[in-house]
Amino acid sequence: MQAIQIHPEDNVAVALQTVAKGETVQAGGVSVRAAEEIPRGHKIALRDIPAGSEVIKYGFPIGKTTADVPAGAWVHTHNMKTALSGEKEYEYHPSEPKKKETEKRFFQGYLREDGRAAIRNELWIIPTVGCVNSVAEQLARENQSLVSGSIDGLYTFTHPYGCSQLGDDHANTRRLLAALVRHPNAGGVLVLGLGCENLTPDQFKEELGVWDDRRVKFLVCQDVEDEIAEGRKLLRQLAEYAGGFRRQTLPASMLTVGLKCGGSDGLSGITANPAVGAFSDMLTAQGGTTILTEVPEMFGAEGLLMNRCADEEVFRKAVGMINGFKEYFISHGQVVYENPSPGNKAGGITTLEDKSLGCVQKGGSAPVADVIGYGEAVKKQGLNLLYGPGNDLVSATALTAAGAHLILFTTGRGTPFGAPAPTVKVATNTALYEKKPGWIDFNAGTVAEGESVQRAGERLMDAVLEYAGGRRTDSERKGYRTIAIFKDGVTL
Repeated sequence: MQAIQIHPEDNVAVALQTVAKGETVQAGGVSVRAAEEIPRGHKIALRDIPAGSEVIKYGFPIGKTTADVPAGAWVHTHNMKTALSGEKEYEYHPSEPKKKETEKRFFQGYLREDGRAAIRNELWIIPTVGCVNSVAEQLARENQSLVSGSIDGLYTFTHPYGCSQLGDDHANTRRLLAALVRHPNAGGVLVLGLGCENLTPDQFKEELGVWDDRRVKFLVCQDVEDEIAEGRKLLRQLAEYAGGFRRQTLPASMLTVGLKCGGSDGLSGITANPAVGAFSDMLTAQGGTTILTEVPEMFGAEGLLMNRCADEEVFRKAVGMINGFKEYFISHGQVVYENPSPGNKAGGITTLEDKSLGCVQKGGSAPVADVIGYGEAVKKQGLNLLYGPGNDLVSATALTAAGAHLILFTTGRGTPFGAPAPTVKVATNTALYEKKPGWIDFNAGTVAEGESVQRAGERLMDAVLEYAGGRRTDSERKGYRTIAIFKDGVTL
């Protein structure tokens, strides 16, 4: 199959492989001759589309033509543009997704004393301020001998913030770091401060709330003579506590999985994202939880999510999230459709609507149980929407802070990074899977080769349970662990 018409009403098809000029393409019961070369992942017009007309993909408009587009022509940035604008009003028209019966699944995880599940039993060093990043890195580097028995790793997550911040930026840093300290994958956490920063120890402890002092230790470097020696002593205490946990059989209903895409291409919304959506439906049917973020990449497709909101309260929260993020753009003098990226466009994505309609496929068809803010943890089982940007590192960090045990990251172009939570890279095309075996963990490009989306989702469920049970991702094996914190305002 050379190309696919995703929805019967689409007036474009997507090339599943590069189509040569003059080659005949069959899709949706129509045959057209390619007027020019159509790169893989890009769109070909199935019929004449007059200037100013809507281009339909996924059954929805993804923009308007800027010139007459004849059947067989390449449809991209040179002859179409977005139709998005600023904030808008929404109406709630609830849909009733069908409940899916599914066989109960299990994984080998850790059960924390507070009743939460974990898929890793790691020691984390969390700096509260960038000034102690080097100390944190030295402590992590020099104490790797503590990684033994049931302790899966020792990591630190450095960042440049925690001081010289005001207002929402300061609150975001405090909230995000506290959420990471609470993350169940960390069997023990050393919170490392300097002593004179804006984010004071008392402030941080207030944000953290109740904690177990066997699991969380604090070290203020200015208060001790030798911070390396003191840090080593505290890490040993944390290792002694964390080392008491062992893997045991737990139900998949205890899992929380973040859903993310980056380096997307024209196949993202056809292969990997729908496969992740099928997985999401399977996990939520088990009673588990998934989290979808990247709010700017919902613009143009938000209605699909809003009508699946569990009730009007959740719908109002979703509207607030979407319009709030649009206002964030507008307040900075930016248009809301300043997306997709150059790499996305090279891969075949033309407009933000095009990108968004592919992006939201990761949310499957389950009801939206809740909408949560940046740095907040999920409270309800099922599909959750999370306030956050599209930036890969920022949104993956936010997914981790929200409680994601692991993250499914779909990509058509590839990326090596890893979040604090294990990050499973899902390729949209087989060529990437074969080219970058050190980056990619799962191939969903098989959907373009004839595998059903449902079967790919089932394979992904099997893989997720393996990763939850201790199988390491490519980025984990390389030690790639990064955080990035959302910043908006002034730095003093």
